[in-house]
Amino acid sequence: MAAAPPPSLSYRTTGSTCLHPLSRLLGVPLDQVNFVACQLVALFAAFWFRIYLSPGKTSPEVRHTFATIFGIYFVIFCFGWYSAHLFVLVLMCYGIMVTASISNIPRPLMIVTQKITTLAFQVHDGLGRRAEDLSAEQHRLAIKVKPSFLEYLSYLLNFMSVIAGPCNNFKDYTAFIEGRHIHMKLLEVNWKQKGFHSLPEPSPTGAVIHKLCMTLVALLLFLTLTKTFPVTCLMDDWFVHRANFLTRLGYLYVVMQASKPKYYFAWTLADAVNNAAGFGFSGVDKNGNFCWNLLSNLNIWKIETATSFKMYLENWNIQTAIWLKRVCYERVPWYPTVLTFVLSALWHGVYPGYYFTFLTGILVTLAARTVRNNYRYCFLSSRTLKLVYDVVTWAVTQLAVSYTVAPFVMLAVEPTISLYKSMYFYLHIISLLIIIFLPVRPQAHMQMQPQTLNSVNKKKAD
Repeated sequence: MAAAPPPSLSYRTTGSTCLHPLSRLLGVPLDQVNFVACQLVALFAAFWFRIYLSPGKTSPEVRHTFATIFGIYFVIFCFGWYSAHLFVLVLMCYGIMVTASISNIPRPLMIVTQKITTLAFQVHDGLGRRAEDLSAEQHRLAIKVKPSFLEYLSYLLNFMSVIAGPCNNFKDYTAFIEGRHIHMKLLEVNWKQKGFHSLPEPSPTGAVIHKLCMTLVALLLFLTLTKTFPVTCLMDDWFVHRANFLTRLGYLYVVMQASKPKYYFAWTLADAVNNAAGFGFSGVDKNGNFCWNLLSNLNIWKIETATSFKMYLENWNIQTAIWLKRVCYERVPWYPTVLTFVLSALWHGVYPGYYFTFLTGILVTLAARTVRNNYRYCFLSSRTLKLVYDVVTWAVTQLAVSYTVAPFVMLAVEPTISLYKSMYFYLHIISLLIIIFLPVRPQAHMQMQPQTLNSVNKKKAD
């Protein structure tokens, strides 16, 4: 097992050190304590924001200003002087946006994060492209007027999402600030045509409580399961050299399962913070229930029961998948799947493990698509065969995901190569054989789903 880092390094941070005693008491790195503290303060601030700074009681300018100031404070509290990097990028990009010609807006902004690239493309769609060249979704999200400096800062630095996200659309955010967000979503589902004469005011309290309960469960799992099966287990001499292949396969699955709760915790808490502020209403489901999942970043049930690699990706880090679809997959003329995975790797950072994961993901995605298109129809003739197919594909999907994402959490080259050698590179070999020898068959049909990388408004050939 890898040696533990020196105690002093575990508590080093460029952000505030006022919670250092609590960090030492809990045995948790100070940067993580600061993150959780900011998110909890943001949760209470979001409730206060929704109740006392509601659109009916104050102006959009006041709401923008409050959200921006609190967001800037949280960034400085967590990152200290490192936050200057973020602020400089934000200011530089605004200068580019208001001074550059419309045809050049997206290019310089592509080097920064999700919100800026989202905003850049949506401004470009609204001001630099013809309406007939846009897809229905692009037309809906297109921005016809450049945002003011205050709107821009509020969108990028608001306290609800500046620490943990998620990414959202500028139009949705400004509608929320101006008090049009919920009514706009209700009108989209033809609320009045269903027999109602006035628009209701849905409360997010139930959704927030539900998500906070999920956050608590994720925290408990993190403190137990994750601590019991750390990623360093995959570097143990026993795992690499003495365990048999099936044991390694099962142990890898358990360790990767144990690495999930921290993501479930952070993303669900971030979603709850936005909902508490009144942001994230997505409409009404088929049973007439109000939904608050516009900004949800994952669907845990669908992740854990996924029967395909595609289904898994659609429900994991949803907002990032939507961002990748909108800025890359729908816009590149060639090899959209490959280029989307490459962009995702570049966006995540410079650790080699990220590139191992996303390059492996390309192979697995193409192989899984080929197998599905060639054989799935054979199992749809009876309920029993379909059940067998679902069970087998669930097990294969979970093992494939564990194999693929292991480098993402291991980060470095040496442990990744060691792990894959101990697994005989089995998934790489199988995926390559499938791609080479199985015929390429077109999909029987393409379902138009807005929350996927593979659902686009026009057909593209990989």
